[in-house]
Amino acid sequence: MEQRALGRTGRKVGVVGLGAWQLGADWGEVDEGQALAVLAAAVEAGITFIDTADVYGDGRSEQLIGRFLKSHGGDGITVATKMGRRVPQDPAEYTLEHFRAWTDRSRTNLGVERLDLVQLHCPPTPVYSDDAVFDALDTLVAEERIAAYGVSVETRAEALTAIARPGVASVQLILNMLRLGPLDEVLPAAQRAGVGIIARVPLASGLLSGRYDEHTTFAPDDHRTYNRSGEAFDVGETFSGVPFETGLEAVRRLRPLVPEDETMAQFALRWIIDQPGVSVVIPGARNAGQARGNAAAAEVAPLSEEALAGVREVYDELIAPHVADRW
Repeated sequence: MEQRALGRTGRKVGVVGLGAWQLGADWGEVDEGQALAVLAAAVEAGITFIDTADVYGDGRSEQLIGRFLKSHGGDGITVATKMGRRVPQDPAEYTLEHFRAWTDRSRTNLGVERLDLVQLHCPPTPVYSDDAVFDALDTLVAEERIAAYGVSVETRAEALTAIARPGVASVQLILNMLRLGPLDEVLPAAQRAGVGIIARVPLASGLLSGRYDEHTTFAPDDHRTYNRSGEAFDVGETFSGVPFETGLEAVRRLRPLVPEDETMAQFALRWIIDQPGVSVVIPGARNAGQARGNAAAAEVAPLSEEALAGVREVYDELIAPHVADRW
């Protein structure tokens, strides 16, 4: 698999990684056997970057990854976790004392002495402008609790503020064929600064897999059921903030652009890989087959100019009115 620099971390990672939210919670039930099989299939397929968070199943995702690393070895694998969503979303909670406690918990869950990459988990917007927050993160690096830090953001403005911080190694944001906003300003700014871009929600919560229709339903404990209008967290995290029916229509218009020997998901992932400045894309997987299929996107051909134009046309006509000014 093609390897790319992960921003200022000093590490290289495969262009397709694994998002481990599904292994924790909020996507319906994934039992331990399935979760460990997903991790094994991903690594066997060449994936070297795994993204998780301390709130995914209240630590379950981290613990499962830790078990996998202990039994299979972690050489060559970079694990990124996130912190900050286990407390009320008040900027006053983002203190060195809390950072030490949160990272100590993640270190225990993952079974490591030093965390490869810790990201602030979509914190309140004022946090990005608080010098004390980033001084505290620098302290964690100096104390060797963490090797590097980054941020996970909701908006383009937050991303640009973070990119300007000299210690920020990476920015994680939503980027997919239904969320083109970061292309014009954020990705070029990250390239100039040497900051890595981690692309999350690459399949728009599964919409861009092409497997859903108007009759598709999701489990009650799946965020695609309970967060359709942002009841639990930012609605942009569910179907990328696009109304479900609009997303289905977009997929119908995009499908003719997909080469016969590729899946819709691989086409969508390859579109992200092709964007200048992207370090790694992190699709999730609920079973081993999905993990292998996602990894294979790294091997398919880059999109044609015709396909790129078609993606832009669908976005401009159907999607931009819903998301362009919001995120």
